[in-house]
Amino acid sequence: MRIGLYPGTFDPITLGHIDIIRRAALLVDRLVIGVAINRDKGPLFPLEERVAMIEGECEALSRETGTEIVAHPFENLLIHCAKDVGASVIVRGLRAVADFEYEFQMVGMNRALDSSVETVFLMAEARHQAIASKLVKEIARLGGDVSKFVTPPVLAALDGRFKG
Repeated sequence: MRIGLYPGTFDPITLGHIDIIRRAALLVDRLVIGVAINRDKGPLFPLEERVAMIEGECEALSRETGTEIVAHPFENLLIHCAKDVGASVIVRGLRAVADFEYEFQMVGMNRALDSSVETVFLMAEARHQAIASKLVKEIARLGGDVSKFVTPPVLAALDGRFKG
């Protein structure tokens, strides 16, 4: 069984993330969405809400692709998380050249830690390349319309945070 791991903070999950999840699910038999617990980043949504959003969004994707998709919180090294879930592939989404430079360094470090785990890069679809969770949160916080960047349930969660 090919198991892939797509890690991130997903604070919140965006249409860009969903695009990568959909495409990654076609490459593996099981896709684990690694939800990073990064206390230093100070996420807008607590871990439980981020996991619930991911599970809600991935339920239909799992049916659509025929691939099991599960959310898995983690706080250890990414390469250790990959081993914990049995992943032989780490999936990373790329938006721009700046992403590649950072990801290139991460691949090198992960390969040094465990060369049996490969990293696969998927380019975000052109219409999703500008989407970043950080920008979505900022636009929503300032009262802008983020409906082009997130699904309706995520939009409702953002509205609840900033309008409630």
